[in-house]
Amino acid sequence: MHTPFRLNIGHLSTIYHTSFILMGTDSLDKAGIQANWKLFASGPDMVRAFSTGDIDIGYIGLPPAIIGIDRGVPIICVGGGHVEGTVLVAGKEYLRCENLSDANKVLSQFEGKVIGSPPRGSIHDVIIHDALDKAKVSAAVKNFSWTDFVLEALVDGNIDAAVGTPSLAVASARACGARIIIPPHAFWPDNPSYGIVVRNDLRKFPGMITDFLREHEKAGNFIKSDPQCAARIASKVMGLVDEDFVLEAYRISPKYCAALSSEFISSTMAFVPVLRRLGYITQNLKEKEIFDFSFIREAHKEQPHYNL
Repeated sequence: MHTPFRLNIGHLSTIYHTSFILMGTDSLDKAGIQANWKLFASGPDMVRAFSTGDIDIGYIGLPPAIIGIDRGVPIICVGGGHVEGTVLVAGKEYLRCENLSDANKVLSQFEGKVIGSPPRGSIHDVIIHDALDKAKVSAAVKNFSWTDFVLEALVDGNIDAAVGTPSLAVASARACGARIIIPPHAFWPDNPSYGIVVRNDLRKFPGMITDFLREHEKAGNFIKSDPQCAARIASKVMGLVDEDFVLEAYRISPKYCAALSSEFISSTMAFVPVLRRLGYITQNLKEKEIFDFSFIREAHKEQPHYNL
């Protein structure tokens, strides 16, 4: 019998990630992987943990991973997970985006106002800065270390709107009656809200990475095929939200898959010039510096299915 791989896996509090399914089931144990799960406030925090060797695998938005790679952190993306996980929420007095062409008009409502966001360098921070630049809207982006703090600021009236995950949308609707002003698909099509990133030297164990990706893909399919049961597991693991909360987060952006689709890749690469313009990176990173496709090609032989 093989000795199980012992891995430190970084995850976020984002309830629709497969991390919560894998934590709440024995699938990784059966695959010969002993996981030590570590919770992080944000993607940038996870990149810092990679830089010190504290984690081996991470559930992370691709922009903070790109920033880390630019700074010499030895990591690479080996699988996808979810696309279009950023929304803008605000009070009911604000007009909502009805179609893609409305996004700039909707953002214009926040001229001179304050939009709360997770930390600088997070995918949400990058997307809102880029959207405001393109819409030529002068709104202040106030960054918070934890998404929970963004919610508190919105409830307290210290910010006018907030950008973040579908979980933030559900929480803000419950806490202060906020609603989604710009939905996930209208911000940045196919944006890589998270992928599976590993330390470079972990690639010496291809079978382990492939096995992890297979279990990750199964968990994503489970969320799609039996969301009620998946929500029950995720809710129990987190302990702070009920099943209905999780189900609503699933419904807001149900685009799950472990594959590195052509859309996932092209959307990721479109972040590179934006990150340079914002001063977050200094190099024009190439696809091969961000992705290693060899493992997911073995683990996910069927066609990508984010949009099914």
